[in-house]
Amino acid sequence: QVELLESGGGLVQPGGSLRLSCAASGDAYRYYALGWFRQAPGRERTFVAGISWWSDGVANYAESVKGRFTISRDNAKNTVYLQMNNLKPEDTAVYYCARGPTIRASSFNYWGQGTQVTVSA
Repeated sequence: QVELLESGGGLVQPGGSLRLSCAASGDAYRYYALGWFRQAPGRERTFVAGISWWSDGVANYAESVKGRFTISRDNAKNTVYLQMNNLKPEDTAVYYCARGPTIRASSFNYWGQGTQVTVSA
């Protein structure tokens, strides 16, 4: 059974940091790329970042988060992380963990339930 469970969302002030975590069940994790998407109110869900399964840890980022967000994974713990620094109000969204065959944004085809991130003073 496939399962992706996100955690770590919350309320943070502009310029602050949060780290999201996503725990995956075994079948949902092994050999797959994992990533993060987000959906702001009234908008479509968009790609944030993706990372490969393999030890090279090749990653892909949306332009809007490059230099501020870092994706990483711990295969021993079946967990992927998203470290978010210098957060801006426009980063406010529900953040979804995702799985796919590659780190290309269009390849992700399964998502978790999401965790809310709110950036506000």
